[in-house]
This record gives sequence, C-alpha cells and structure tokens, in this order.
Amino acid sequence: MTYAKSILTAILLFVLSACSPNEVPISKGGYYHSGIYFGSGFPDIYKKGIRDGCTTAKGNYKKSHWLFQNKKDYVDGWFLGRNRCRPELLNKK
Repeated sequence: MTYAKSILTAILLFVLSACSPNEVPISKGGYYHSGIYFGSGFPDIYKKGIRDGCTTAKGNYKKSHWLFQNKKDYVDGWFLGRNRCRPELLNKK
C-alpha cells in the first residue's frame, strides 16, 4: 500500500509542478493597468480604451465619444477594460 501511495504522490507532484501561472511577468512585456494583465501588442488607442473602460468600471464614467464612434480599437479596448476591471469580478479569484 505504501508503494502505491509513493507513486501517487510522485505523480501528483509532477503534475502540480507542470502548472504555470496565468499572468505574464512584467519583465516579459505586455500591457498592465490597475494591476491587471491585458495582453501584448496593443496600439496606443486600444490602451486608452482599456484605461477609460477600467475607469468606468470602477464607478467614474469615462469615454471619448468621438473615439468610440470612429475607432474600433478604442471601442474594443473600452469594453475589455470595463469588463476586466469590474470590482465584482476582481474579488472572485
């Protein structure tokens, strides 16, 4: 019985050691805002949308209506920021 436990423990340790965190370290690049990792390769207008959407999610409405009507990157960033920065989502980790 102890032999089986040893094998199961070894397998469990092997599986757990193969897991990696979902966040990319800041040193590896990518875009962070409010302590949340959003990804990499975003143009500046997309990042502005993330910042404004995140500000909105935290209770202070912020949106450039001109950019929202004319720049798809801003719209996509705004919705991503609003959804990822919602306080109720941040507390459910």
